[in-house]
Amino acid sequence: MRTFARARFVRVSSRKAGVVLEQIRGKSVADALATLQYTPRIAARLIEKVLRSAIANAEHNHQVRNLDDLRVVQATADGGPSLKRVQPRAMGRAFFIKHRTSHLMVAVSDEVNRARLAPAPEHARPPAARPAAAAETGDAKPAARTKAPRGGGKAAASKRGASKGKR
Repeated sequence: MRTFARARFVRVSSRKAGVVLEQIRGKSVADALATLQYTPRIAARLIEKVLRSAIANAEHNHQVRNLDDLRVVQATADGGPSLKRVQPRAMGRAFFIKHRTSHLMVAVSDEVNRARLAPAPEHARPPAARPAAAAETGDAKPAARTKAPRGGGKAAASKRGASKGKR
């Protein structure tokens, strides 16, 4: 059963949290907790709390007893509202500071079938999906024309030389 936990309005940017979430996505719960414990980022502590909450939800709501079967099937960090502040600067100027927040969501599941599937290997795709197959059959489109490099050529060089002459 898929179980999730959410932490909203967390004071870390979604980009910084996303870096940590990429490390645990698809791992078993034990591996994910070990990874988060030794990750030297502030977001790792916050994500660890959310993951532990998702594990507790699975135990309480769905009576999951074997925690070795749980895997992190989804982990996202969406942007939340920004706290806007003003920093006074010299000569009457003001710098605007945005303290970004995010909404963290971690989902765990003990089902094997719902796990994220890996992309199909190259040889298993149909021939129409492969770009090389079109070239083999002769149905390939003509190559796209490329633009000439900017600022190159004799004409451009002569124009540049003319402007640098006597004034």
